[in-house]
Amino acid sequence: MDRTRLQQLLTRESAEAERRNPRSQAAYQRADHLFGRVPMTWMNKTAGAFPRYLDTARGARVTDIDGHEYIDFCLGDTGAMAGHSPAVVAEAVRSRFAELGGATAMLPTEDAEWVGAELTRRFGLARWSFSLTATDANRWSIRLARAVTGRPKILVNSYSYHGSVDESLIVVGPDGHGTARPGNVGAPCDVTLTSRVTEFNDLAQLERELAHGDVAAVLMEPALTNIGIVLPEPGYLEGVRALTRQYGTLLINDETHTFSAGPGGCTAAWGLEPDLLTIGKAIGGGIPAGAYGLSAELAEQLLDRDDLDLVDMGGVGGTLAGNALSVAAMRATLEHVLTDEAFDSMAKLSERFEAGVRAGIDTWALPWSVSRLGARTEYRFTDPAPRNGTESAGAADTELEDFLHLYLANRGILLTPFHNMALMCPATTEEDVDTHTDVFAAALAELVG
Repeated sequence: MDRTRLQQLLTRESAEAERRNPRSQAAYQRADHLFGRVPMTWMNKTAGAFPRYLDTARGARVTDIDGHEYIDFCLGDTGAMAGHSPAVVAEAVRSRFAELGGATAMLPTEDAEWVGAELTRRFGLARWSFSLTATDANRWSIRLARAVTGRPKILVNSYSYHGSVDESLIVVGPDGHGTARPGNVGAPCDVTLTSRVTEFNDLAQLERELAHGDVAAVLMEPALTNIGIVLPEPGYLEGVRALTRQYGTLLINDETHTFSAGPGGCTAAWGLEPDLLTIGKAIGGGIPAGAYGLSAELAEQLLDRDDLDLVDMGGVGGTLAGNALSVAAMRATLEHVLTDEAFDSMAKLSERFEAGVRAGIDTWALPWSVSRLGARTEYRFTDPAPRNGTESAGAADTELEDFLHLYLANRGILLTPFHNMALMCPATTEEDVDTHTDVFAAALAELVG
């Protein structure tokens, strides 16, 4: 690739973004009282000099304060997998908050049992508890795993995504052993004291780490997502389950992003048998919500322990977790929006998206690859596709990513800002997908034609 040409195109698209978005730029420059000028610092992870500011969002469409409408394939990096503000969720939230009230009354609602039963139907875990984020669901699952096993360490895959969980911010270093993930802010201790790490798709490395006998749980995504989609090789997940059982280690599946694989995530789609499962973002239809599920055996073990404070100050739970508003949103989303039928449609659209991207790559014989996980598709600047997190991290190309993101955004298409991921929602259409195919092809023609 001609890097000089790439830089020229990136400069052009950056200037065009500034020309098109004066109100967003001005709003960003005025934000003197915000740390990093944004509500949350990760909002600065955007191509260009400033983020676009939100005005409205409905279904698969977002409008910014400069009046530009976008086809949204980002969808809140999975948080809006149901689409933005689906009507049935909006009505359930309005009714619960405005008419019935009591969103933070610290009392259960009957909706909670419905949601728990539906999550059991989808994922197979027998008992459920709620949180406000998947990060909290992971933190609490880790505490439960340590309590029941009496072991101190958690094992994760290098560059896997589990929110801001301290134990997960570890990667495989050049020597093949664990080291702190670069850029970690204010770690409470050396992460190797709390965690072990292996490469995804490497069973030999996993057995080496489990053989130490100090791992309470393997916390893993069934497919890596936030570092770019990395799919499991044949036999890998079955091997993980066999090894965790062999070494007396619990298995936690984090389905926060891999929920895109189907109505029961990868766990149902691939017949997995975790001891715990965590999920967040998408199940609330845009309202903060998360959940963790436990096998019946594990739940009984924990509830039979009279030395664990699971009710008050034991470090599991929060005042707003399981609140009536979040639970009402979860029920409406799971019952009416992210249905089995909706996932079928979303997966077909994702296949169409994948085919369009492959056609563009093949036209110019680019050494790129495309990976798909149900309703989620991602293109990478390497071929073959990475087989673990370290390879995936090494395949990043910031200039190329920024060019494509800006090129698409300047023409009305949003991808997830952290990577080249496109997610389908129930409101996404074939026309939306084909628009991306056309604009992507035009970008490649300018880049390499």
